[in-house]
Amino acid sequence: MLLAERAELSGCSVFMGSSYSGLVRPEHADHLRLSSYCGTGKNRVLADAGVLDIVPSPYSQLGRIINCDVLMLQVSPPNAAGEYSLGLAVEYLAPAFEKARAVIAEVNDQVPWTNTELRLRRDDFDMVIETSRAPVYLPFTPPSEADQRIAAHAAARVPEGATVECGIGTLPNAILAALATRSDLSYHSGVVCELVPSIRPQRCTGGALMGTQALFDWARDNAQLRLTHSDETHGARSLATIERFVAINSAVEVDLTGQVNGELARGSYVGAVGGALDFIRAANASPGGISIMALPAARLVEKLSGPVSVPRSEAGIVVTEHGSADLRGCTLREREKRMQRISGRS
Repeated sequence: MLLAERAELSGCSVFMGSSYSGLVRPEHADHLRLSSYCGTGKNRVLADAGVLDIVPSPYSQLGRIINCDVLMLQVSPPNAAGEYSLGLAVEYLAPAFEKARAVIAEVNDQVPWTNTELRLRRDDFDMVIETSRAPVYLPFTPPSEADQRIAAHAAARVPEGATVECGIGTLPNAILAALATRSDLSYHSGVVCELVPSIRPQRCTGGALMGTQALFDWARDNAQLRLTHSDETHGARSLATIERFVAINSAVEVDLTGQVNGELARGSYVGAVGGALDFIRAANASPGGISIMALPAARLVEKLSGPVSVPRSEAGIVVTEHGSADLRGCTLREREKRMQRISGRS
């Protein structure tokens, strides 16, 4: 609707989250001013076309900086108590709801009712559109042999009773698969990805669901799952209460001193400042916690080609298919030695 009528709304600013549908295309910037916190998924096409403005903000701050006049939501049908659930995502939408002058809700009967922080009633919406369409899926490709070796090295570092954080993609799902034999883990992240159910988390807190129908079916009416706003999933105050917090992240590249580029690849904006730094700092401060940066050895470089998304002062353990390098407490020279050992080039 917004895209079809964009000529009537010329100059309107549109803030988008991560997008995997491809619904918004470069030609839609003829009347709309597009922005996002990330270049992930189909947003990369918009960024490469030069029509997407990037907001380089940590995820924990998005709720505070977003100001919108109109909020467009997809929600589930109401439960027996008449409460609509945000279904697949809460994250920064909850604070945006508090600020918006008008709320347009798409009530999609294929969106699962989930235990979300924000539960809405019919009179919370200024306009309702009834639909029935499958949610956008985010399937992951089967892990390669190298991915499985990386996952095994990362899983070996996860302590008993840990609360795990992971991102999206093949490698995080491979690490969760490697943890599937454990029965003592909880999960806390911005994203609940496809294989989170495989670890049978004792507690599961997230901002959004990103996976396929199997994940959505698991999430439906699941009392073990709670979707909440970005201040809680990423905020320092809430993260500080978690013991043995293990932040598992990946990156575009990491240099030999532990600096991380999570944003640009070959000049193309593919990632985000995102939540990695929020989680890494929390893991470093958590009693018994640890930060793990997992990536293929080919992405270890002498010099970053993009911005420093995570400074080397926050470096923990770096894992590749060749092993792991614990950089904590190491001098720069010792870091380089340890990183060379897992680079496959020493």
